[in-house]
Amino acid sequence: MNENSNLNIAGSDVDEIDLVKIFKILLQGKFTIITFTGFFAIAAVVYSLYLPNIYQSEALLSPVGSEVGANQPQSSISGIANLAGINFSSQSGSNSTKALKKIKTLSFFKESILPNIFLPDLMAVKSWDEATNTIIYNENVFNAETQTWKEIPSPQKSFKIFKDILEVSQDRDSAFITIAIKHKSPYVAQEWTYLIVNQVNDFFRVNDRREAETAMDFLNLQIALTSYTEIKQVIAQLLQKRMQQLTLIEANQFYVFSYLDPPMVMEEKIQPNRKSICILGTLLGALLGIFIVLIREFLITKNNS
Repeated sequence: MNENSNLNIAGSDVDEIDLVKIFKILLQGKFTIITFTGFFAIAAVVYSLYLPNIYQSEALLSPVGSEVGANQPQSSISGIANLAGINFSSQSGSNSTKALKKIKTLSFFKESILPNIFLPDLMAVKSWDEATNTIIYNENVFNAETQTWKEIPSPQKSFKIFKDILEVSQDRDSAFITIAIKHKSPYVAQEWTYLIVNQVNDFFRVNDRREAETAMDFLNLQIALTSYTEIKQVIAQLLQKRMQQLTLIEANQFYVFSYLDPPMVMEEKIQPNRKSICILGTLLGALLGIFIVLIREFLITKNNS
């Protein structure tokens, strides 16, 4: 029992001596630690000040009611269409669900976004001058004076950058949708957020209008070909539903998404967090200084033994 107690006391003494020794080593190397800490702190401050501000504009959206009845008469039309050898297959999922996927596709970017934006604002922006509300471009990529590219970026390359600044999310409980754009200019961020919502509404409006008109052409053809009064009555009812659908398509300003909160020009940046960068830089410098002092002492002790 006494031997175990003595061993514990001896172990505690060794630990205490080691800690005291380490403290003395760090104290002797304090100038090295202070130097590294100061250097990294200054570097972190300079780096954080060099980073341009990033602003985010976001829109809070609500899916439009019943999707304007886009697929209501679809099953009835399919039955009649199949008799003529034409397949009107109903698409699964609502327009709002499909829209969330469509927004993130290359085809939507190429057809709906790319033709409606100034590409240098995506691919060549360097910073934004708040005083004059002008964008400064990277001259190595785009010459603003001559409006010429050093190398015109491809749609796929542009799409990769666009995906990095785009955020789309949906609340599982409320089903509300948030679409946000990050940009060095808060005005461009707001403009592009509006653009995405408007374009996705227009995309599905045009698609549903085309489908309804195709269905009406088919039904008009069938009503002209049939001589059965009962079938004509059914087709007439389907035509009436399609006409109602077309009316709703044209009458609704917001076809897939409506605004609960429209995008704004934000005054406060979302990135970078300069305070965190400075703190992390300072801590990294201090840890690196301590590590170098301890390694140096270890190497000196090893060489002397």
